Amino acid sequence: MTATPSEPGSLRSGRDAIATRPELSGARRRRLLSEFYDQQLAPLLPDAPGVALVAVGSLARNEPAPYGDIDLVIVHNGISDIGKIADQVLYPLWDSGIAVDHSVRTIAESTKMAEQDLAVVLGLIAARPIAGDLELGIELRSRVRASWRRTARRRLADMAAAARERLDRFGELAFLLEPDVKNAFGGLREIQALQGLAIAQLADAGGAAVTSARDLLLDVRGELHHRAGRSLDRLVQQEQGQLAKELGYGDADALLRAVSDAGRTIAFSWTSALGRIESAGGGRRIRRRPLADGVVAHGGEVTLARDARPTGDLLLRLATASATSGLPMSAFTVRSFTGVRMPTPWPVAARQALLALLETGRPLVDVVETLDRAGLWVNLLPEWEQVRCLPQRDPVHRFTVDRHLVETVVGAAERVREVARPDLLLLAALLHDIGKGRGGDHSVIGAGLAATIVGRLGLPTDDATLVVGAVRHHLLLPDTATRRDLDDPATIALVVDALDGSAELLEILGALAIVDGEATGPGAWNRWKAGLVADLVRRVRHALAGTALPAAPRLSAEQRALAQTDEVLVRGSEVTVAGPALSRAAGVFALHQLDVRRATVDAELPVAVFSVQPRFGRPPDAARLRADLIRFLHDPAALRTRLASLERTYPVAAGSPAPQVLWFDDEATGATVVELRAPNTIGLLHRVAQALEQAGVQIRAARISTLGSAVVDAFYVRSGQQPFVPPEQRERITTGLLAAAETPS
Repeated sequence: MTATPSEPGSLRSGRDAIATRPELSGARRRRLLSEFYDQQLAPLLPDAPGVALVAVGSLARNEPAPYGDIDLVIVHNGISDIGKIADQVLYPLWDSGIAVDHSVRTIAESTKMAEQDLAVVLGLIAARPIAGDLELGIELRSRVRASWRRTARRRLADMAAAARERLDRFGELAFLLEPDVKNAFGGLREIQALQGLAIAQLADAGGAAVTSARDLLLDVRGELHHRAGRSLDRLVQQEQGQLAKELGYGDADALLRAVSDAGRTIAFSWTSALGRIESAGGGRRIRRRPLADGVVAHGGEVTLARDARPTGDLLLRLATASATSGLPMSAFTVRSFTGVRMPTPWPVAARQALLALLETGRPLVDVVETLDRAGLWVNLLPEWEQVRCLPQRDPVHRFTVDRHLVETVVGAAERVREVARPDLLLLAALLHDIGKGRGGDHSVIGAGLAATIVGRLGLPTDDATLVVGAVRHHLLLPDTATRRDLDDPATIALVVDALDGSAELLEILGALAIVDGEATGPGAWNRWKAGLVADLVRRVRHALAGTALPAAPRLSAEQRALAQTDEVLVRGSEVTVAGPALSRAAGVFALHQLDVRRATVDAELPVAVFSVQPRFGRPPDAARLRADLIRFLHDPAALRTRLASLERTYPVAAGSPAPQVLWFDDEATGATVVELRAPNTIGLLHRVAQALEQAGVQIRAARISTLGSAVVDAFYVRSGQQPFVPPEQRERITTGLLAAAETPS
């Protein structure tokens, strides 16, 4: 049925009929939508000389999203009643509920606007006449393109600024758990920019790899619209599983890896094109300048000397020269290394070249990306393939696994002067998560892979042992510092035993814990955790040296005196409560949006000391917190009522992993350690501590480690006067803890 101004409903119903057809592939749906819009829009333009209806943006490129805007220009040659004509086109569209971005201009006005507004020109250079004076529409496109070719080079700074703004606002598509495939950096906006550079004859459009990446993002966007029944450009987690199935991927992670790879392909093509244009901008011949053995700078790029032949160690020298000079590697030169393989074991010169590259710091990110895009990085390190674009679904992680490894090396390069073996720190940083994506404990798997890798590198035996040990134990210090009592000699003995008495390994692990945490994100590393790790390293160092540290009193005199009262003491982030009131105090902290980091209970006095931090914003008023603690410690019924309301407001997120309870018999002095690993919910510590109290065990201490949406709550417990909790009691406690991990309905 052909739409007319009096029949606007057919526009929306026809669009919806195509948008909701489940059997259509992404490309087929885009083609049908484009044909439908052409057929339905053309009759809306009245017969009038000197007027054309022109599609711009995604409709012009024949790639409209099912529920996306359509972009139109009504171009005219200056006729007086253009407003009336425009109304006859636009009112039926508005009445139909189709979202329209439109303009009404002459060719001169359009060209002037294109010269002022980057978004306008990038839309108009793809202009496609739909109806009316088609020659006028073609002339519009020709004039805008001619203007664009004259001005594009001096507008590169604006294009780069627009890309940075998208990066700041939407993030980098390749490293997001829920990327906006249209607006995030490396998404469809960069495709449009690349196409603009190609039309300006400044660069090519990126080739088959970019075309494939674009098609995937268009398919994802189209399927998101189709499933949501509305405009949706963000690949939200709840849609990823079904989209993976619809698009032919094994699971949500496989889809997210493909999207990440597409985003990296597009971002790399854009930044490379921009760099090549800027490097060639001078126009004058630049003499060859030596940078390293067999490597020269020429024409704004790093390339090979005339008599150099591609080898593995030369590739690494080329990459290092690029990182240190700030010049990109020549694409032709990079391709010349495609068939190059490193012998086993690596020559000493090659290993030294790798270490020199790893020490370059921040420039390493772009250099590795260049080598990775060309398939050369995985030639050097075959195990890398398993972690390429591998998503990390905990929101504390900012990056995919491969990018996280590179970011960790960047951090390690800033600390090479703080350790005796900077070379081993750099290698440990590069390999510490290499075991992810293979199932099982990634530290154990990674240690096995690291042993293979350092053997291939030809590392001496003692050095290889240290790198493998660092990969195996890279979580030892942060996990122990946040989950165990550092005043307990058993904790220190546990770490010393894991290190096999190696002070060198301790030093590497201390630095690696910092750079790993910083590269993960602010949710994984902060001043509090850094202080705990530093304290643990100090204690273990003294233990390795055989020098005992003086024991610090667990309670101050003021805190001990509090035991004789019915009082509460608030001193900044430290709260002391008289009485064995762990569960009730934890409930009050939850009411005040405070997370408990650490709790120590002196059951004999009794006194409980808490270290707390605000979950959101600033800490609550100390006087109000103290008053609520005093009130609710003596009114548990009122506390339960208040907490129940709060817990219903913050339920467990859908798709959270199932809670897990673990028991440890040999990691504490005079106590058993029980750990609950569970989704982080409001009131969790209150419910868990209450379950332990009801089970009849005595809680000596608690250590709370929060990892984004999950927590590890570790409790030091005793059964009466016995440190060992019998099996039948453990079974009851485990059942109670798992029940406590569920938010009450």
